[in-house]
Amino acid sequence: MAQSTLERRLGPLDGAAIIVSNVIGGTILFLPPFMAGLVPNPWLYLGLWVAGGALAFAGAMAYAELAALRPKAGGEYVYLDAAYGRVAAFLTGWTSFVAGFSGAIAANTFFIPIYLARFVPGVDNQTPIFALTIPYTPLTFTISTHTLVALASIWLLAIIHLRGVGPGRMMMNVLAAGKVTAFMLFVLAGFAFGTGSFSNVTTAGSGGVTTTNWLFAFVPVMLAYSGWNASAYVAEEIRDPGRNLPRSLAIGTIAVIAVYLGINLLYLFVFSITELAALKGSVLDVVADRLLGSGAGHVMGIVSLVSLMASNSAMTFAGPRVYFAMARDGVFLNAASKVHPAYKTPAFSIVAQTIWVSLLILTGSGNALATYTGFSITLFLGVAVFALFVLRRREPNAPRPFKALGYPIAPAIFTIACFVILANALYTDLVKPMTAGTPVGPSAWGLLVIGLGLPVYFFFSKKK
Repeated sequence: MAQSTLERRLGPLDGAAIIVSNVIGGTILFLPPFMAGLVPNPWLYLGLWVAGGALAFAGAMAYAELAALRPKAGGEYVYLDAAYGRVAAFLTGWTSFVAGFSGAIAANTFFIPIYLARFVPGVDNQTPIFALTIPYTPLTFTISTHTLVALASIWLLAIIHLRGVGPGRMMMNVLAAGKVTAFMLFVLAGFAFGTGSFSNVTTAGSGGVTTTNWLFAFVPVMLAYSGWNASAYVAEEIRDPGRNLPRSLAIGTIAVIAVYLGINLLYLFVFSITELAALKGSVLDVVADRLLGSGAGHVMGIVSLVSLMASNSAMTFAGPRVYFAMARDGVFLNAASKVHPAYKTPAFSIVAQTIWVSLLILTGSGNALATYTGFSITLFLGVAVFALFVLRRREPNAPRPFKALGYPIAPAIFTIACFVILANALYTDLVKPMTAGTPVGPSAWGLLVIGLGLPVYFFFSKKK
């Protein structure tokens, strides 16, 4: 008989590696130009990354207490269930499945054949080999060399993670250590041997920075830092969680902040804020070519490819733990509540997520869904951190192996910041467009994605 509990086989560095792998992916490669366009001032631009890192660390410490209090698989699904009830918990899990993890994996995967084409020409060919339009929908399933390579990459990761925590842990640790080392060596080499100017940091671009735009830019910043909570999803598999979970969250988050600040300083060393805003594609490759020549561009192309694969690997590991927790509570497919008898992994959840990612890749929907997730991520992170206050009041005498650093000020600032960012995003993406009669933005569509989970929840709840 298949069991419904996971084995504790991970240590603090394993948890930190999951965070580093999850967070440092495609966002640091492609989001900076968009953010520089919104905030054409180098100090305010860097301030976004500093503030985002500070918020991430504050959130990580709040999660450390929550995860140590309830060391179960599922992350914020578990915390929202305890603080607000099953409906709120389901909606965060639903959003994770539909867009949060799956959309991000699909968006990352789009670029894998493009980077691979540097070394294997033709694998990024997007000419359709076969295409099927779904009747009465705008969706078309397209098979090309590009999509076949993308599909192969995600199914390879799924098979590795399905076959046990050991192989998945080893791969993530190697990839995480490798990419942090590569990024930091690149930053050091860029400053030491590259041609650039620190005057770029003090030279503002054309046009001012409005408060609305600066706050709006926090949405992609939160998206870029999203994943600092990744080890919380695998809390049920971490040894001595009261001690090791906080360590993993602290180490992983600090490592990410260091990499992000170093990389962004290097970007501004090479380009003015105006030039950065005008870049297309991966900034890292362009910076490498400019600083150290085309050979460095190829090397960083490999680093970018590894970074994307590592990010996808971490999400393939973490995401299914959420659906496993949901299924165990009867609000997801029942088969997802079982652990594989031989491999001790939530095998069905891994396969289910990978199938959904495959459909997103084949329909080209991953990029669109990924743009909606910034709002959703910020919303659920804010609500989850506020759960710390709820559970402190509701369960004052519950054993807490770790207490959040800076409580109550740090989690309060995190929560307030999240909701200020959300209010501004809704004003920008929903209120203003509706007033002006223009199309709504991604935040509005993010709300729709969340709302579509309600009928799904009632479907599962009736089956219980």
